[in-house]
Amino acid sequence: MKNNSLSVASFNLILYAAQQRGVDYTTLCEKVGLTTEMLQDPDARLPIKKVQVLWKEAVEMTGDKHLALHLGESINTVAVGILAYVMMHCPTLDKALEKLCQYQDIVCDGSKTTVFIQNDLVYVTLTQLSDEMLYPEYAFESELSIYHAAMKGMIGRDLPLKSVHFNYPTYSDSSEYQRVFQTQEVVFESNFTGMVFEKKYFHLPIINANSNLFSLFDKHAQSILEGLKQDNSFKEKVKKEILDGLKGEEPSLFNVSRSLGIGLRSLQMKLKEEGVTFQQLLDEIRKNLALKHLQESHLSTTDIAYLLGYSEPSVFSRSFKKWTGHTPNVYRKNPKMVA
Repeated sequence: MKNNSLSVASFNLILYAAQQRGVDYTTLCEKVGLTTEMLQDPDARLPIKKVQVLWKEAVEMTGDKHLALHLGESINTVAVGILAYVMMHCPTLDKALEKLCQYQDIVCDGSKTTVFIQNDLVYVTLTQLSDEMLYPEYAFESELSIYHAAMKGMIGRDLPLKSVHFNYPTYSDSSEYQRVFQTQEVVFESNFTGMVFEKKYFHLPIINANSNLFSLFDKHAQSILEGLKQDNSFKEKVKKEILDGLKGEEPSLFNVSRSLGIGLRSLQMKLKEEGVTFQQLLDEIRKNLALKHLQESHLSTTDIAYLLGYSEPSVFSRSFKKWTGHTPNVYRKNPKMVA
C-alpha cells in the first residue's frame, strides 16, 4: 500500500455535499478532471492529489469554507461503504472503533486513526501519513465530523465530546467547530488532532447490530484490505530492493538490477513508464526513513547517516536540507515544521 489513494466512495461523498449546496455535479467533475466512468466503479481508487484539488474547487464553488467540517451533517454515514457496514454491526462502540482502525485504509490510506484510553478519557486521533495530503485540514475535519456523526448514529443517542483538537492553526473563530462537535473546548495548534470523550460511553451497545451480518461484512472487508496491500508495480519491487540494500552503503542501480535479474537499461525504462527514476525512489525512501529516525532520540545523526547508506554525516545533512529546507538538528528540535 502506498499511502496516497482513497476510495471512489470518498470522492462521491464530497461531490454529493457540494451538490446539496447547489453546485452542478458535471461542472465540478470537469474542473477536477474526473469523468462519470471514473466514479462509477465502487472498487476503484483515486490519488490523494486528486481529492486535494476536489476539496479546493468544492469549497470555492459552494462558498462554504467549512465544507469539510459539515460533511458529517451532509451525508448518510452508511454511504462510506463496507467499513460503515462492519462498524454498524459490531456489538459495542469500542469494537466499532477497533474495526475503524483496522480497516480505515479501505477508505483512505493517507491518514491513520488511533484509539486509546488515558485517565478515563477515550482519544480518537488522526495522523497524516501521505506527503501528497497538501491540505490535511480538509481530511481531518471531514473525518472527525463523519466519525462523530457515525458514532451518534450507531449508539442512537448524543455522544458528548470533552474536547476536539487540531494540530494546525485556525483562520476563523471556533464557533462553527463548537456547534458541529457540540463542545465548547475546541483547541487549535494542539499537539495532536482528534476528539476526546468520557470512557463511560466507550462500551455502549450498537443499536440494531446483527452478529451474522457483522461476520459477513468483516470477512469482505478483510479481503478488500488484503487486496490493497498487494502492490505489484515494478517501482515497489525496486523500492523493496533499495530498502534491503540500505546497510551502511548506498544501494546502486547496478546491484538492484542484478538482484531483480534485469538489465540496467530495462530497469530504467520500466521505471520511466511508471513516471519515476531510480534516484527519486532512493531519495523518497531516505527522506521518509530520515524523518522517522530523527524522532528516535537514541539515534545520533551519524547513526542515521549510516542507516541511510551515506558515507559521511555531512552528505546526509546536505541531502536532508535539500528535501526539507532544514538541517537534521533543526528538524529534530521542531518536527512539526516538515509536513
